[in-house]
Amino acid sequence: MLIKRKSIEAEGNYRSGPSATKKNPGGRPAKFAPITLSEHDGVRYLHFGTKWVQGAMRLRKPDWLELEYAQQMMAWNLFHRAPQHIAQLGLGTGALTKFCYRFFPSAKVTAVELNPAVINICESMFKLPQQDARLNVLEMDAMNFVTDQDRHDTLDVLQVDLYDATAKGPVLDTTEFYQGCFDCLKSDGVMTVNLFGDHPSFAKNIKVLRYVFGTVLCMPEVHDGNVVALCFKARLKLDLDLLKVRAEEISQETKLPTQSWIHGLALTQLPASN
Repeated sequence: MLIKRKSIEAEGNYRSGPSATKKNPGGRPAKFAPITLSEHDGVRYLHFGTKWVQGAMRLRKPDWLELEYAQQMMAWNLFHRAPQHIAQLGLGTGALTKFCYRFFPSAKVTAVELNPAVINICESMFKLPQQDARLNVLEMDAMNFVTDQDRHDTLDVLQVDLYDATAKGPVLDTTEFYQGCFDCLKSDGVMTVNLFGDHPSFAKNIKVLRYVFGTVLCMPEVHDGNVVALCFKARLKLDLDLLKVRAEEISQETKLPTQSWIHGLALTQLPASN
């Protein structure tokens, strides 16, 4: 999400794809931006009619997290070893949903996506598994999901990656929204959220997150400005020695570059503030 690609394929899709503001034959503006795909060096990319990448999948490793920011979104696993329920707001290519479904076989995985075309393209082009007792993909607004009181105190992990074609910061970033995310988490729950570090929206989001959550930590910036924030309901004091041990365990289990997470947390953690 929020990564610019300038490959021939992406440029071609961008030029030839319909405009996000183009009217449909009935004369009404399209509700969603057009979905376009590109492929380069064995990786398939999802776009919303622009050069911005909304997700990626390596064709030979469809369940792998190809993008570094997506790998960082899994840093919650340093703190929560056996989640029972993981939710993803914003499906993208389904990368995080697929990864959690594969590597946490005892967990229920819920994905929330407003655009039905994104769900369809994930199933047809990005190898999203069929829904079953563990996997549930909901076509709904993420705000409605987090403000539903029946979902409060039900999630161990929440992963938030909500961007549209304009790439002007997260689509949902209000105090009400993040409070809803907070309420959905159990007392020891953790949320990861993808932010755009070199955009004015970053400071606003961090301010709101630090107001709502007990502890907010930031990973190092990657790609074209992506910054992943880890948000905890409780106030947290890091035990880096313990986290290093856990990081090695995760690396052995998943092959994720967890040592870089530890280095990043040591350098960039933000103190809790309310």
